[in-house]
Amino acid sequence: MAIHKLGGTYNFRDTGGLPLADGGTTACGVLYRSDAISSLTPTGLADLAGSGIRVIIDYRTPAEQKMAPDRLPAAREVEKVDLPLLEGAFTGMAGEAMQRAAASGDPAAAGKAMEPALERLPTLGQLYIGMLEHGAANFARTAGEVAAGEGAVLIHCTAGKDRTGVAAALLLDAAGADRDAVVADYERSGQDLAGEWSDRMLGMVGSMGVPLTEQIVTLITRAPAEAIQSALGWVEETYGSAAAYLRAGGLTNTELTRLRARLRQPRAQA
Repeated sequence: MAIHKLGGTYNFRDTGGLPLADGGTTACGVLYRSDAISSLTPTGLADLAGSGIRVIIDYRTPAEQKMAPDRLPAAREVEKVDLPLLEGAFTGMAGEAMQRAAASGDPAAAGKAMEPALERLPTLGQLYIGMLEHGAANFARTAGEVAAGEGAVLIHCTAGKDRTGVAAALLLDAAGADRDAVVADYERSGQDLAGEWSDRMLGMVGSMGVPLTEQIVTLITRAPAEAIQSALGWVEETYGSAAAYLRAGGLTNTELTRLRARLRQPRAQA
């Protein structure tokens, strides 16, 4: 059963229903994306248990996972696959610093611990390209899990916009989704995270003495089109296509065919 929301998340959605470049739409109930699922409500847990999701892929680092472990339903076995991607973990780093501050009672010290990262801040586009340079095997493994065809797959990180956003864009692009639709799906994360989630995260970072510059606000809370466009542009310039990139990461031709079949809604017979 396809689900459209998951209580306790802000940036959850089904990637189905997007237009394909050659007509038709992406399939519903196959690939879901989300922010962290560490605070699922009882309703959210029940919906997850009743969904067709068989695999949950977590791109967070071990430290992020320790700080906010996934909440999984006890009533149904779900396979958890950890594919940590360090690039894109800035939001998680902020959370770790907050945790250290709370534990030590010294927010200034926690803020100081973040200074090395703040001095090397990339743009989102640069962050994504770095992620792509080092994460091909993880993204190919994600595609392989979707291609396996045994239930749906949920991918997530902390915010669900960067590591998850790049993964979703790669898989959708490889399946033949319309590029503008892929970009729009990425941009939606900025809208979904606006308000309570963003206010809390920025307040947390600001409380540690970190200046909330435009660059930091963008890294933590925004999803501008040009960031994912630059990432997909790099993939095309370097590998020729998202499909070729995934094959370079270890995805087989058979798996690629199955991925496309699973992510494309079958057309009705005339």
